[in-house]
Amino acid sequence: MDATPQPTGPLAGLKVVEMAGIGPAPFVAMVLADLGADVIRVDRPGGPGLQVTAPAYDVLNRGRRNVCLDLKRPEAREAVLQLVDRADVLLEGFRPGVMERLGLGPQECTARNERLVYARMTGWGQDGPLAQRAGHDIAYIALTGALHATGRAGGPPQVPANLLGDFGGGAMTCLVGILAALHERTRSGLGQTVDAAIVDGTALLTAQLQGLVGAGVWEPSRGVNLLDTGAPFYDVYETADGEHMAVGALEPRFYAALLEGLELDPAQVPDRNDPALWPRLRTTLAATFAGRTQAEWVEAFADSDACVAPVVPLHRAPQHPHLAARAAYTQVDGVTQPAPAPRFGRTPGAVGRGPAATGQHTREALGDWGVADVDALIDTGVAVQA
Repeated sequence: MDATPQPTGPLAGLKVVEMAGIGPAPFVAMVLADLGADVIRVDRPGGPGLQVTAPAYDVLNRGRRNVCLDLKRPEAREAVLQLVDRADVLLEGFRPGVMERLGLGPQECTARNERLVYARMTGWGQDGPLAQRAGHDIAYIALTGALHATGRAGGPPQVPANLLGDFGGGAMTCLVGILAALHERTRSGLGQTVDAAIVDGTALLTAQLQGLVGAGVWEPSRGVNLLDTGAPFYDVYETADGEHMAVGALEPRFYAALLEGLELDPAQVPDRNDPALWPRLRTTLAATFAGRTQAEWVEAFADSDACVAPVVPLHRAPQHPHLAARAAYTQVDGVTQPAPAPRFGRTPGAVGRGPAATGQHTREALGDWGVADVDALIDTGVAVQA
């Protein structure tokens, strides 16, 4: 049996029931656990599906205990409701109606615990024409315009992994909703339902771009605007060794530093203020960056405010000197992964434990939370202890 680490983060004392799923909902639970919450992940026999790696590498499942319940059994439903009795938050990421069919919808749960924040993480939301449609990150960001805006001129939209929809628009918005509802509860004494949809959150992320569209300064074609690689001073350039440097020299003083680092005479390069000359300027910058290796350019811009940075592969990011100095990554059971964020002065977060296998803590966690007759639940197969 694992020893239960003493939580230290700002959410220490918060109790969360997570109904096991994939993608953004586990990310929400991971962050809550990183910040000190006591999170129980309620899994089902066989796990939630789409298991692409061994449990130890499933970083999204770190930091909390895993219990396994056969939710088709009424005794399992009652066990979950006993957890709800003691919970501050319930988090679920199923299609609309699934929790209601299990007898664990908001109405049933808040009848047991009126202080419960009931967080629902979906792609399309709890209502609307597509609410019951299956989907993944790529479809959600497609509808919001975010995917259309990502890519180069003359080319197709480029998929930014599943970072933009699942984790940016979905999980982060859900986290804000949970924390906001908990804050409101301090005044009202009541919980409420949080409907966090990836399409809503991704649309929110496009706020600045929608403003630029409304002002008529963002062209509908991709790759021709200031922030979408249209501007040659906000782009990525290949180096002599096949690596890349990212350039974000938007402001004039940063652009001046860029030219200085590249050893280019401002009087001899095309005027950056004339978009008609951007193709020529891009050619100049590309040819210059191609003349040295990435390491040489890193050294050239080491003390510069040119907003130039090397493009670092995921597997090398933990070794970057700045990230290493800030301990932005940590190791848990030999697996390198991002450390908890953000940081707190008095109550730092921590990774309390590595990812758990399905049912690894069934007896321990259910007992700690006061669920009745845990041994009987295990003996009859309602609950499974791995």
